[in-house]
Amino acid sequence: MVVLSRNNLFSGFQVGNSASTIVSHLQFADDTLILGDKSWANIRAMRAILLLFQSLSGLKVNFSKSCLVGVNVAHSWLAEAALVLNCKVGSIPFVYLGMPIGGNSRRLSFWEPLLNRIRSRPAGWSSKHLSFGDRLILLKSVLSSLPVYTLSFFKAPTDIISSIESLFNCFFLGEC
Repeated sequence: MVVLSRNNLFSGFQVGNSASTIVSHLQFADDTLILGDKSWANIRAMRAILLLFQSLSGLKVNFSKSCLVGVNVAHSWLAEAALVLNCKVGSIPFVYLGMPIGGNSRRLSFWEPLLNRIRSRPAGWSSKHLSFGDRLILLKSVLSSLPVYTLSFFKAPTDIISSIESLFNCFFLGEC
């Protein structure tokens, strides 16, 4: 993407006003987020670079798991572009590396997936048959680590912190 951007074959997303930075992609392990302006040239460049990557690396891009998301872009244009890229049309908010992107962290609905994850994790554990020490170890090593990643990026409303503490207490006391 960097080579395409430098050669004006792909235009990334501009961040900032005065000393702006152009961001064309974010990558972590096998997850890639490509950011760019709405243009057919960008769509063609994305398709070409992904197919070239497949050819050179021997790895396969899973287009059926890929999504095209637009901000202030007509759904009809996105649908056509997704057809060209052979992917789905996504919507905001979406999840990247387990983190909700584009949601409003002040809304309680933003935190619902995290709360559901905390609720569902102990479902397979029979907490009534575990000692207090066992429950404390599971609480400290497993349950308390679930919200850390999200809370390192977003400030949670007080109600959410209370809900998380309540779920932890419920598990520790063997009531859930």
